[in-house]
Parts: sequence; structure tokens; C-alpha cells
Amino acid sequence: MMSAATDVLLTVAGIDKAFPGVQALSQVRIDLRAGEVHALVGENGAGKSTLTRILAGIETPDAGRMSLAGQPYRPVGRRPAEAAGVRMVMQELNLIANLSVAENIFIERLPSRLGFIDYKALNRSAREAMRQVGLSQIDPSTPVGALGVGQQQMVEIASGLSRRCRVLMLDEPTASLTDSEVELLFAQIARLKAEGVGIIYISHRIEEVLRIADRVTILRDGKLVTTRDARALHCDDVIRLMVGRDLDPDVLAPGGQRGAPALRVAGLRAGERVQDVSFEAYRGEILGVAGLMGSGRTETMRLIFGADRRNAGDIYLHGSDKPALIRRPRDAVRLGIALLTEDRKEQGLFLPLVIRANVSIAHLKGVSTLGWLNGARERMVVKRFIESLDIRCSSCEQAVGQLSGGNQQKVVIAKWLYRDCDVLIFDEPTRGIDVGAKFEIYRMLAALAQQGKAILFVSSDLKELMAISHRIMVLSAGRVAGTFARNGWSEAQIMSAAFSEYV
Repeated sequence: MMSAATDVLLTVAGIDKAFPGVQALSQVRIDLRAGEVHALVGENGAGKSTLTRILAGIETPDAGRMSLAGQPYRPVGRRPAEAAGVRMVMQELNLIANLSVAENIFIERLPSRLGFIDYKALNRSAREAMRQVGLSQIDPSTPVGALGVGQQQMVEIASGLSRRCRVLMLDEPTASLTDSEVELLFAQIARLKAEGVGIIYISHRIEEVLRIADRVTILRDGKLVTTRDARALHCDDVIRLMVGRDLDPDVLAPGGQRGAPALRVAGLRAGERVQDVSFEAYRGEILGVAGLMGSGRTETMRLIFGADRRNAGDIYLHGSDKPALIRRPRDAVRLGIALLTEDRKEQGLFLPLVIRANVSIAHLKGVSTLGWLNGARERMVVKRFIESLDIRCSSCEQAVGQLSGGNQQKVVIAKWLYRDCDVLIFDEPTRGIDVGAKFEIYRMLAALAQQGKAILFVSSDLKELMAISHRIMVLSAGRVAGTFARNGWSEAQIMSAAFSEYV
């Protein structure tokens, strides 16, 4: 980690911001030095994203003052902020699905010739930007909607890194990235630091924060807790300051006895992404699913759920020797399969609708009488999930789109918990969720397994999988490269299996 320069580039003092029913920020102060990575950490709803959105001109503070390079700074929109050299790569993807990768990267700077877009020049520039973040294998003319969420995240990052700026804010940039892609991002951050760019870095991955950051500012409930030199902090210190309590890692070790088979997949195939996938998942177990980006993890889960059409293969439920008829997600849900998708914004939620509607929509019969919605029963059910999952909101009538990313994820989890399915597929369920909330989700998964649920847990965080899984299945280039039992695996073995089909 390079030492940061001492020149103060950006100053924030006494910032307040309130939303209906929520005081998002209260008298927050922070400064950013040139050539420094300054990390912002805190639980979901602590105010991290609100603060950066204010700096990016997306939100307006209720009180406080800011200065940039010694001059007053109060942008009235995103464009004025970017004109001043302040740019943000947001946690939620901001891409146009039907445009190409190259067009998304240079959307505001499309090269032209004789009044027409110069696609030759555009693709040449895009290839260089993509090379820096490890996307060399992708044709820049590919529609961005054809990419997976992790690759879309890298396109978003490539766009942010390709623009010259004085301040760059990265909000959960590694949430969907593999270790090798994280290394590429960190190399680009080091380059920007050397050029004197100040970087504000938001992440729930504490080890990552302490590795990349020069200083760390911790927020809790919209208030500043402390700002410290990253070298003087340990993971336990950061967690304690974030959540105000100690978290016991021993609770992660899974227990219980494995029951009967709940799901059996045989010879699943779909295009090039899923080649020949066969496995079993049992009641009472958490089956971790590991693999590199593009290994077919998400595609396999979508095939099981009926969200995509398979070319071959069968799915068997609860020990039956007769394949289940799953042609669409409706069939899967009816048969007791739930999928918490990795793309909550596009596929998991109705952002304009309130929390109450988003939770109850998967099981309306449970809150209806003779076909009529029982509002009182619906509110009672949803309030129970708000309390048990600690969803930070003003009430169950708040629009989901107004919540932080982590709290949106909790609403998706609440929806499927209310449906009470037997086979639960969680695809990156802790993406964008703080460490305190992660522990709550781990406890919840362990409790569900003990109730006899079969849980498929897909994650790009290998340490997370090793902490909570009974077994780990590794996919490589669309094939099962190995399945490892707890106490019979190592990180090296799992990574070797993940790379096996690419060597």
C-alpha cells in the first residue's frame, strides 16, 4: 500500500441529509487527500452511499459545506460534479442493455467522423479500457445485456477508470468480482493513486478495505464514528466500530444432520455455458457453489429454476425417479423451489412498489381471504420480516427503490422466506451487504438448514463458502470440476478445481 499524499483535495464538514422517516446523515465530516484511497465502511443504512451521492451531485445536502481543491463545491447535478472532476462508479449498475460494451464505456464521448460514430476508433479505445480490467476476451461490440452481472460490473468500472478525474468514488466495486478480477482493479487503483487522484472506496469486505485503503472512516446510523489510519486497524476493530458489538465467527460453522435428497440434477446442458452438470442437494445441508466468473454458476441455477431453457438434462425432486416438469419459474415455485437472483434490481424486486407488496407478492394466498387482499394480515406478516431481518426503513409502506442496496437484498430474502420453499437457491445473497447483516444471513441459512431445507449457496467469496457450507461444488467452464466435503477441502484445492477446465 502506497503512502498517501498530504494535500487535501476534498473537504466535507457538517453534512446533514434526511429522507422521509430517516435521518441518513448527521453532522458528517471527512476529508480526502490527493493520491489517497479513503475507505468508507459501515452497516447498510449507515449513510455511505448517501454521502457519496451528495459528492456526486445526485443528492443535495440539507446542511453543511464542501470544498474541492480549496474552492467551494456544491454540485447541483451529476454533470456539474463530473465537470469538476468528481466521478462515481455506483453499486447498482447503470448500463444500457441493448448498447454495446464499447458504447456503454464511452457513452458520453463517442468518437465521430463526418457526423457519424467512428466505430473503428470506438472499439479500439474500448479494447484498451477493457484490457485494463481483464475483459480482453470479450468483443467490444457485444451487447452489454448479453454479459453476466460480474462482467457488467467490470464494464461499469472500465467506464469509470477511462475518464480523467480528480476524485473517483467506487461503491462496492468488487461485490461480483473474482479474486483475479479484484487484483486487476487494485492495479488500476494504484495507477490512479500515483497520478494524484483521490479515491473514496466503499466495501463491506473488511480485509479488502484494510489492504487497499490508506485511511478508513467508519459511519454508524448516519454519524461519524472515527477516521483512522488503515495500518492501525484490524478486521475485528473495524467490525466492532461498525456494529457496536462483537461478532462471534464460531456461529458460522454449520451443524445438523443431512437428510434425504431434495434435489437431483442430471446431465444439465444449455449452450456453451452449461456443458454437463449433475449433482445432488440434500435436506438439512448448505451446498456451496464456487467457480470463476463465466463458469456457469448463475446459468445452472437459472436452468433449475426454469428462468432459461435447457437443451438437455433432468431435474428430480424429493427422491422421485420421475423428472419434475419445470418449464418456467412459475412451475419451480409451485414445486417448492425459490431463486434469490444475483441481480436484485432487474430480476428480484419491483423498485417502485412498497416493501409490503414486494414481500407478499410471492405468496398472495397467505394474505388473502376469498380472493381479497387482507391488508392488516399483510402488514403484520411483513413487519415480522422487517424486524427479524433488521430491514432499515421508515415503514413497510416505503418504496423499495428508496432503500440501500443491502436492505433491498433483505427484502428479496424476506419474499422467499415467506413463500416457505423446500429448495432455496441463493445466488450471491450477501452482495452489497455489510458484515453485521452477513452474520444475520448466515445464522438464518443455518436455521433454515436445521429446519430441513436444502440450500444452494452461490458465492464469489470463497472464504464465505468455506465458512458456512457443508459441501462445496466447484464449476469450471460449465462442468462440475469437483465436490468437496467439509474438513476435506482447502482453498488451494477449490481454486485448482475452478481453473481445471481452463488449463
